[in-house]
Amino acid sequence: MARYETITRAGAGAPWITMVHGASQNSNVFSAQIPAFQDGYRLLLIDLPGHGKSSDLPGPYGIEEYAQSVLDAMDDAGLHATHFWGTHTGAGIALLLATRQLKRFSSLILEGAVLAGFDMPSINANYGRAKETARQSGMEAARKQWIAEGEWFKVMRDHPKECREAEHRAMIDAFGGAPWLDRSTPRTPEPIESKLAQITRPVLLINGEHDVADFMRAADKLEAKLPDVQRMVILGAGGFPLWEYPDVVNTAVRRFLEQ
Repeated sequence: MARYETITRAGAGAPWITMVHGASQNSNVFSAQIPAFQDGYRLLLIDLPGHGKSSDLPGPYGIEEYAQSVLDAMDDAGLHATHFWGTHTGAGIALLLATRQLKRFSSLILEGAVLAGFDMPSINANYGRAKETARQSGMEAARKQWIAEGEWFKVMRDHPKECREAEHRAMIDAFGGAPWLDRSTPRTPEPIESKLAQITRPVLLINGEHDVADFMRAADKLEAKLPDVQRMVILGAGGFPLWEYPDVVNTAVRRFLEQ
C-alpha cells in the first residue's frame, strides 16, 4: 500500500480531496494547493510506490499496480467518497479507478492526463530514455537528463524564478529511481477509452498552453468522450500548471468544486 498523509483541519464533515502526483515527483508537487484547500477540505496526499515516503516499496511499478496502491490507501484512510486531483500518472490512475469504482469519486481534476491504452509516443520515448540512462549511467545522470530534455519542464526551464524551477528540481533530485531501475514486468493496463462514457462524475481537464502534444491529444480524446467535462488551458503554462501558476489553477479548481 502506498504511504500517505492526511490533513484534516477542515473537520470531520468536510469533503475529501485525494491528491496524486506524477512520475519522479512526490506529494510535495501539491505544496501550493495544501494551504489553499486545507481549510475547506480534508486532504489525502499519496506518495506512489517508488516515490517520496513510498520509495522503499517494491515493484512492479505500472499504472495498474499504482492504481491498486492508491485504492488501498483510500481504504486504509477510510475514504468512501472523494474528489480526486491527479497530475500526469496520478490523473491516469484517477481515470482507471473511476471506470471500476465510480461510487468512490465525487469529481475528477485531471492535469496532463495519461490515458491507459492511448498511444503517447513522445511520453513513452522520454520515459524509456530515462530508464535506459538510469541503468547504464546511474540515477544522477538520468535525473539531469530528465529535467534538461523533458518537454514538460520547458516552461520551468525558461522561467525558473516565476515557475519555482529550483524547488521542482530539488523534488526530482530526491527521487531514488526505483521505477526506472526495476526490471520486473508490470501488468498491462486495460484500455479504457470505450469505458469513458461510464464516468458520469464532473471532470475538469487542465493543460498548459505549452503542454506536450501527446497530453493535449489525450485531453482532446477525454473531452470528446467524457459525459460531464470542462476543459481549461492555462495561458503561459507548460506541463505542470498547478506548480507553475498555482494561483490561477487553484482559483479554477475552487470554482469547479463549488459548482
